[in-house]
Formats: sequence, structure tokens, C-alpha cells
Amino acid sequence: MNFGQWMQMHRRSLLFVVALLAIAGALTAFRLPISLFPNVAFPRAVVSLDAGDRPAEQMATLVTMPVEEALRRVPNVRDVQSKTSRGSAEISLNFDWGTDMAQATLQAQSAISEILATLPPGTSMQVRRMDPTVFPVLAYSLTSKEQSLSALHDLAQFQMRPLLSSVEGVARVEVTGGARDEFEVAIDPARLAAYKLSLADVSKAIGASNVLMATGRIEDHDKLYLVIANATITRIDELKNVVVAATGASQVRLGDVATVRQGVVPQWMRVTADGQDAVLINIFQQPGANSVAMAKTIRTRLAAFQPQMPPGVHLANWYDQSELVTASAKSVRDAIMIGVVLAALTLFAFLRNLKITAIAVALVPVVMAATILLLDVFGMGFNIMTLGGMAAAVGLVIDDAIVMIEHIVRRVREAGANAFHGRVMSAALEFTRPLTGSSAATLIIFVPLAFLSGVTGAFFKALSVTMASALFISFLVTWLAVPILCDRWLKPKDAEEHRETRFAQWMNRRYAFLIEHVTARPLLVLVGLVPLVVVAAFAFTRVGSGFMPTMDEGGFVLDYHTEPGTSITETDRLMQQIEAIIRANPNVATYSRRTGAGLGGDLNEPNRGDFFVRLKSGSREPIETVMEEIRSKVETQVPGVSVELAQLMEDLIGDLTAVPQPVQIKIYSDDQDTLDTTARKVAARIGKIPGIVDVDDGINPAGDALELHIRPDAAAAEGMDSQSIAQAVSDMVEGNIATQFQTGPKTIGVRVRVAGALKLTDTQLGQLQIRAPDGHLFALKRVADRVVVTGQPEISRDNLKRMVAVTARIDGRDLGSTIADVQQALADANLLPKDVYYELGGLYQQQQIAFKGLLTVFGAAVALVFGLLLFLYERFRVALSVMAMPLLATGAVFVGLWITGIELNISAMMGMTMIIGIVTEVAIFYVSELQGLVRDEGMPFDRALIEAGRNRLRPIAMTTIAAILALLPLAFALGQGSAMQQPLAIAIISGLIVQLPLVLLLLPVLLQLLMRQRTAGAGEPAGE
Repeated sequence: MNFGQWMQMHRRSLLFVVALLAIAGALTAFRLPISLFPNVAFPRAVVSLDAGDRPAEQMATLVTMPVEEALRRVPNVRDVQSKTSRGSAEISLNFDWGTDMAQATLQAQSAISEILATLPPGTSMQVRRMDPTVFPVLAYSLTSKEQSLSALHDLAQFQMRPLLSSVEGVARVEVTGGARDEFEVAIDPARLAAYKLSLADVSKAIGASNVLMATGRIEDHDKLYLVIANATITRIDELKNVVVAATGASQVRLGDVATVRQGVVPQWMRVTADGQDAVLINIFQQPGANSVAMAKTIRTRLAAFQPQMPPGVHLANWYDQSELVTASAKSVRDAIMIGVVLAALTLFAFLRNLKITAIAVALVPVVMAATILLLDVFGMGFNIMTLGGMAAAVGLVIDDAIVMIEHIVRRVREAGANAFHGRVMSAALEFTRPLTGSSAATLIIFVPLAFLSGVTGAFFKALSVTMASALFISFLVTWLAVPILCDRWLKPKDAEEHRETRFAQWMNRRYAFLIEHVTARPLLVLVGLVPLVVVAAFAFTRVGSGFMPTMDEGGFVLDYHTEPGTSITETDRLMQQIEAIIRANPNVATYSRRTGAGLGGDLNEPNRGDFFVRLKSGSREPIETVMEEIRSKVETQVPGVSVELAQLMEDLIGDLTAVPQPVQIKIYSDDQDTLDTTARKVAARIGKIPGIVDVDDGINPAGDALELHIRPDAAAAEGMDSQSIAQAVSDMVEGNIATQFQTGPKTIGVRVRVAGALKLTDTQLGQLQIRAPDGHLFALKRVADRVVVTGQPEISRDNLKRMVAVTARIDGRDLGSTIADVQQALADANLLPKDVYYELGGLYQQQQIAFKGLLTVFGAAVALVFGLLLFLYERFRVALSVMAMPLLATGAVFVGLWITGIELNISAMMGMTMIIGIVTEVAIFYVSELQGLVRDEGMPFDRALIEAGRNRLRPIAMTTIAAILALLPLAFALGQGSAMQQPLAIAIISGLIVQLPLVLLLLPVLLQLLMRQRTAGAGEPAGE
């Protein structure tokens, strides 16, 4: 029993297995998680250090540098970068890709713990992994003209946060903004002095008057009682009546020395939404969670909670990543459907047979469904990369079915109606070897892609795995199911109807004329290659280069900062002007703003913050245009504010990979003053380069400080020391929490401090009265000098070397040409001092790493395909002739990118690598036909070259046109998300366009020139 007979015998079970896989895949699609990007473990951790208010230089020497040295010893650490400012430091650890980040984080914590005792007292540290959950995936705002900000905060914190935290897929829910209730005890210094009391006396009395504690147990007969001392204060009137001091019958109550009122915790941040003070609810997703299902559940819960909201409260959604995910998935789905329809129409136009067309097209949903099943097995879900991989694979999936059906029908037509069923299976078996070889040529290029690392590997591995899975399943289904379907559904008359149409006959005649002429004058064809090579070389020099493709996310982040030391009030005033600009833009739907905080919930200085601007859906201007309009208006209408604009995912990936901007010039020197001077000069110079925007010189000074230089001898004369003086000033200005009230689920603190402490002038600060231990009062200025200290710049270090990074973004230009201009500017001998050197970082550095990896992959793909060709033919000349086709086709990729204005980025390079396998696949079909004619039919080699082309003309033309049309929706980037695969699609289409003349005209000529004509015993063309 041969394999064809075995397939006939088990045809029902084979079709059942194929159908079962398709059904299982279709059912799996409903439960597969959907997210924007693949679940990637970014190899980065951040260490936050806090050591009070130490000056930056002292902080760097005593804290940052010892911790850096300790962290360098952690296994797999690649880079250590730090930023040190007054009292705090942030150290970024970049690990090798593939590192177990859970273990690495623990090792980093352990390394710091070992030296923690040697650091200054009070130093605290926190180590956290950087992953995609650092930014929210869903965010709402609460605003009201009737409810207070503290009421809005309580609503969000104690009702909505628990409601949403239990939703499947939610990692955490953070509440930002609003106000927290606090009882304020504003001490009158004069009245306090009159009673000879100190702030410490008041705080101690308040704390002692608010007591709730268990004092023991007693047993009374058969009962056991817990004795509880309950002297809690529940009302503000009770607080006013707290006895601060008592002398005999005379009592001094809190109300006698202070004003007690309901207040709020001092806020050094401000949050707004659409111009109103707001409370923001940020929802963060667990890694690998289904963001679409999570968002749907949250919306359902919030809709059910709406009736319970206090009157006048408005809940608005200002960010929803699931909308981008859904829109991206829809656009890729539409691209697949449009591509399949266009490919089907192409097949029908050539074949003029519904049955044959239906068999070829039916393969697509079966393969796609089975691919979904494999994604589930691999632990992957739907995202912009896996869906894009499925869309890009559609044309190649149809290719397999077309060539198999074409071969079967041609052999059946040659054999006649009497041998129909037997000839179907024999034709399928006959085509198994070329089908296997061609499929292997396409699949083998994905082997080196599996070894990609970095951002390229993180994102494009998902696309590669998806495409490889689809193509492997396509091969199996084509090999096993298509012959059975042809044998079952097709009739002898279908083979007869399959004869060529008039257009096909005309095309065949034209091809016969061309091939006969080119084989008669082979050198002319080689000369004709020169223009193609010249145009490709010219296009190569003109194509811009980039890193990751960009897409319209429907919203962007606007980071801003004002002059160092700017108050929260002044920053807020300036931001209201920017809000007016944003509201006036007709493309803006909604926005939120944070001052003194960031989108990820991190705290900033009061002069820093960000906006998230969400654009309207539907018809509007491109997001780049909107961003440029807002940027230009802010720069001209709001002086004193520096802004940076980026789409959220771009900003997120920059944070996750420690790549802040596309352009980053890292300047190194041991002298901080030289660094600062050079950085300012470099920033001014590159700011003049066309296309460079949002330039930042990297010098980030803290706000001015009013330092108290306490004189120890003067303090001792008053009976105090420096520590007690500092504590007394802290108690008066910042205050201290004397006690807390429990009110339902929240606690309310009681803050004791001097009245008007937050608005003290320098002179008033010097006149503050401090009570000595013996009871006498003295002014602060008697023991301390007040000195205004200009804020020190932030100290940056890169791998233990002092550094300042000048950064910028790019608008309207490609990365490669922009960096070339930057390098030319930096080559100016007068720009950098002799002891200063620089390195280029940012996206350019990542691009170079990615391109180096992809070039290695490209070379490996060429080597593997060449090895496969040698294995198939065992002839160097045949392998070289076939290998020349995809290499020449890659030249067309540069032409296609140049014509369409698309940058050469990692997506385009992926497409260029895939061209190696795709064109080789078609070339293998031609060579297999050539071998069959020479070996099986004894046809002379020169004649076989022509006949092989004529026999393969129609299937190659059909597969090429069908593949191009299937990729066309991706090439046009229809809808959100498809822009990620646009360069890949254009690269593949460009290679496919030249595939037809290369394989059907140039390949015969090369074989004719390189091979000696002979008819060996095996019937194959002779080799060397």
C-alpha cells in the first residue's frame, strides 16, 4: 500500500481531524486574551533611594555610589544608570534579555540590604520591576461642582476602588488627586507663650486624650471580659476641649491656644480633567490579562454603580486602551477578510471554476483557526503582532493550495477522465517533494528569527511564531486535505473547465515569445539587470531609517516642566493656559492633567507633570499634525514652559527600555561644571537642526532651598542642640500628626503646627519663637543663619561615570538622516572640550543593535536556504542560480520603500528577510518542473527550460498576484494598528512584484549559462 492508497483509505478520518482542529481553534478564539502588545518581560528594574534632604553631591557620594557598586555585582546586570538629586536617587538596572526578573529583583534587594547598615541613618530603598503595568490601561475622572474634592477622593478610594479591584485581570487601582480630610490645629504662638507651653506639650496632650486600648481581661463568675479603655475623640468640639495643661483648678484647653478646624492634608500636586479639579482613578492590568474583557467588566460594574453616586458627580473615561486594542484587532481582521476576498477574486479570474476556487479559499479559515489553537498551546494571545502575523500569512497560505491544485488538475487533464481518481492522488504524491522543499524554504527563515533578542525579539518573535505556525499548518493541510478534497469534490469536467482563459492564453503566448528570445540571447538579460541594480542602489541611499513603526494611538502624552522652584500655584496658572490651547483644538475629545505627579502615579516636583490628551474617534487630523499644532502654540503662547509630546505606547516602551527619547547624546566628563556647560552648548547646537524638537539639555536643578545654618555654640547657650532646634522648626512649620481619628474605613489625622506656617516669609521664619527646656523663649535667628541656596543640578551617572544626557524628539524626519546631521554637528572641534567625549544612545542605539541582529538573521536565513537548496539538488550551480533570485528581489524592497516613503525599520527588515524564503519557494516550484521534464519525459534541457516556465506561468502568476492583493490592506495601513505591519507588507509586496520576471525569465537564463546540458541517468541537469 503506497501513501496515496493510505490517504484514500483514511480520507474521512483525516478530514475529521482537520475539521476538529479548525473547530477547536474557532472556539479557542473566544477565550484567548486580547491585548495591545505581546506579554514581554522587560529586563529592567529601578531602585529608589531616599535619605532625607541631603545635598545632591553628598547624596551621590554617601548613598548612590556605594549602592551602584553593590548592584554591579548582581548576576546578568548589563548597565547601571543613576540620577541623584537632593535627598533622593534613582538607579536603573538593565539586565540581559531572558533574565528571570523576579529572581533578579530579589538579588538586587539582597545586594542593597548587605550594605544598608553602612549607608547614612534613615536611608530607605525600594526595588521594583519595570513592566507594561507601570501605565494604566483604563482611567476615569471624577468631577463635581457640588461635592468637595475630599468627598470625591473618599468616593473613589473607599467605594470605587474596592469595587474595581476584584475584576479579573486588574493588578491594582490607584486614586490620584482630590483631597484628604485632616483636622488642623493652628497654634497661636503668643497665646501658647502666655501659658508657657510648647508645641510638643500640645501634641502630647492631644495624643494622650485620644485613647482606645485593651487593658486586660477579668473573670466575673462564669463570664470572661476584655477590659477596653475608650477615650476616643469623635467630634471637633471634643478636640477643642482637650486639656493641654492644668494647674490646680485652672485648666488650659486646646481652644485657648489654637484654632481647631476641619482641613485637608497639604497637597503639592494638582489634578484636573477637562479644566475642572478632579480625582483620577487609574486601573492597571496584570501581565497577560485580557484587557478587552477586563475593560468590559469594569464598564458594566461602573454602570451598575452609577445610581449610588452622590448627586452632581460626573464620571468620565479619559483613557481606555481596550478601544485601541479593539480597533487594532478589527483593522487587522478586516485586512485579513479583504485580502482573502481579493485573492479569491484573483483565483476565480484565472481559474473560472467555483469548486477549485472554493477549495483554495477554504484553506484559509481552517489554517487560521488551527493557528489560533497553536497560539493557545504556546501561551500566547491576540495582540497587534500575532494578528498581524496571521494577516501577513494569508497570501502565503493560499499559495500552497494554488500550486497543489494547479498541479493536480493539470495532471488529471493530461491523463483523461478514465483515470481521474487515481491520477489525483498520484499527482499529489508527485508534488510532495517540491511542496515540502518550498515550504521548508519559507519556514527555515524563521529559525534564526527565534534567536532575536532585545526589543526586536520581544515584539517580532510573536509575529514570527504566528507566521511560522500558519505556514506549517498550511503545508500539512495542503499536503493531506487538499488532495482528498480534490478527489472528492472535483469531476473530470472541472479539469476540462480549468483550461486557460483567453487572457491566460495571451499571457502564455507573450511569455513563450519572451522566454525564447531571452534564452537565445542570455547575456542581454544579464545586461538588463544593471538598471535594476542601479535603481536599487540609488533607492538604498535615499531610504530613511527608523526603529519601530509608529501608529496612530488616538491619544498622546504631553510632559512639561517650568523653571526649577516654581510654586504649585504658578505652575497651575501656566498649565491653565495650555489647557485652553488643548480645549480649543477641534480634534481633542478629552484630557487629564497632573501637576506634581506623573501618569504612572509617580510623584514629581511641583514644577513638573503631564497631560494625557485623547483625540476624537472618526474623521480628524492625523495625530502627528495635532501634536505639532499644540506644540507650536505652547512654545509661542506660554513662555517659561518646556514640553515634550509623545504617543503613550512610545512613551511606555521608552520607560520600559530606559530609552527616553529618539535622540540621546550622552556626554561624559569628571567635572560637573564642564558637563553642564557642554550640555547647554550641544542642546543649543542640535536645536538648530531641521526636524529636531523638544530639546532638553539634561540639566535638572532642584528648586532653591532656604538652609538654616544652626550655630552649635549659640544653640548650647540656649540649652539646646542642633537636632532639637531642627525638630522644633519642623514641628512649627510642617507640623506633626498628634493622633488620628477612625471614621468608618478611613483615618483622619490631627496636625499641630503654627498658624500660617505654609506662608511664612524669610523674616517671619527667623522670628519664630522656640521654647527652651527651661521654659524661656528665643527667636530662631539667634541660633541659626538663613541662607538661600540655589538648587543643585541632578547628578547622572552611566556605568559609574558622570554623565549628562541631551535628548530630543524628531518631527517630520527619519531617524537615520537626523542622527547623521547630529553627528556632523558634534564633529565641530569647538563644541566639545578635549576632556569630554560622547556616545549616542536613545532609539538610535537601539536601532543599531536591532539592525545588527537582523542583519545576522538575514545572513543566517540566506545560509540556511542555500543549505536547503544544496540538500534538494546536490548541485552548487543550481543552488547558486536559485539563491540569486531572492537576493536580487531584496533590491526591489529598497525601491518599494523609497517610492512609498516608508522608513527602513525592523518591520521592513523582517519583510526583507521573509522575501528570501518566499521567492525561493517559487523558484523551487520552477526547478522541480524543470527536473520532471528532463528526468521523466526526457526533454532536452534547453527546451525544458522554456516548457517548465510555460507550465508554471499560471500558478506562479496566480500565487504572486493573490499574495500581493492579500497583503494590500496591510500595505495601505487601513485602520488603527495596521501601521505596525505596513513596512513588512510593503517590503514583501516589493519583492513579490519582481518575483515573476526573476523566476520565469532570469532563472532559466542563469541555469542555461551555468549548467552543462546533459541527460544523466537520473535525468537531472549536470552539475560540476
